Amino acid sequence: MKNLKHIIGFVALAVMLSCNSQKNTTEHSHEEHSHDGESSHSHNDYFGSYALNDNVYGTKTTVTVKGNTRTMVTNALPNHKTGDFPNPGNPNTISSHNETYTFPVNPKYTGKSEWIREPGIALNGIKFEPGTAEVVICDTGENYRVEAFQDVIDLGLDFNHAHVQPTGAYHYHGTPTSVIEKFDTGEDLVHVGFAHDGFPMYYSKSGKYKPSFTAVNGDREGEDCTYENPHTSIDVSVGGHHDGTYTSDFEFVEGSGDLDECNGITLNGKYMYLVTAEFPYVSRCLMGEVSQEQQGPPRGEQGQGGRLNIDQLFEQMDENNDGKLSQKEVKGPLAESFSKVDANDDGYLTKEELKNTPRQQGQKPRGRN
Repeated sequence: MKNLKHIIGFVALAVMLSCNSQKNTTEHSHEEHSHDGESSHSHNDYFGSYALNDNVYGTKTTVTVKGNTRTMVTNALPNHKTGDFPNPGNPNTISSHNETYTFPVNPKYTGKSEWIREPGIALNGIKFEPGTAEVVICDTGENYRVEAFQDVIDLGLDFNHAHVQPTGAYHYHGTPTSVIEKFDTGEDLVHVGFAHDGFPMYYSKSGKYKPSFTAVNGDREGEDCTYENPHTSIDVSVGGHHDGTYTSDFEFVEGSGDLDECNGITLNGKYMYLVTAEFPYVSRCLMGEVSQEQQGPPRGEQGQGGRLNIDQLFEQMDENNDGKLSQKEVKGPLAESFSKVDANDDGYLTKEELKNTPRQQGQKPRGRN
């Protein structure tokens, strides 16, 4: 009988420990690791509060949902393996950054697309930023924004379609391979992040939802074109058909695919964004309400022919970031007409001087803000 009591007590203790263990696995905290050093987690719902803390990669991301606000506090370190940085195409080193993001829990769909530079944040705290700052400038006046995925300029992207900014910020330009693997629940749609308007971002493993962007017909124009950065300068031939090297190679054709202009779709009555293997890869605009501080420059970053607006030209040419252009900084036709544009003859060009310069007859319009 005494032994029987010990057995019953042992069983009761085991059941209690088992229940507590199962209870802990439902909490949104992930600090455990498997034997290979990879972080592990046991729940699939990232719409509530959760924490991702990875001692191997240094990730510290906490998401708290309260009322209609989802707040993410992160050190912006990925919770997965990355490529080697610096590398020949990317001279920067990954470093932590303390960031706080807020998203509405109940996003409001407007149906009006708003261009945005950084559309959203992955569940691990790493930002999505599909566009690049790289521009090819032609002496004949054309300017082409370079896409991340092309064969002309090595941007040092790793197997996660990501690289590092000079600030040390690691960010995704396309499908975040390791994020998809880590947050895969076995369903076709993998929840990978939240857009800044609050709508979720997914990746379809089957790729059955197609973007509605197609290549522009005809050939690109431009002669004596150059790409420059602080480390190198190369001559680039932009001639030929629109093959996806530049953002202006694509145009939105409504109904040509499954997704809208912002790579979004409504499934089972719920709107969401899709990260795709095809352009635009990650949405370049948002269809929901977004706070003013989260919006980037106005939409239409490139006009017809791939021309950039004045603000963007300044960003590319103003090497010392003093808000004006010296004669050494300007390139192309602007260099030839420098003295005419320099209205006050101070040896520098300002944005106002450029905007107030009348176009010569037959000259193509400048990009507008």
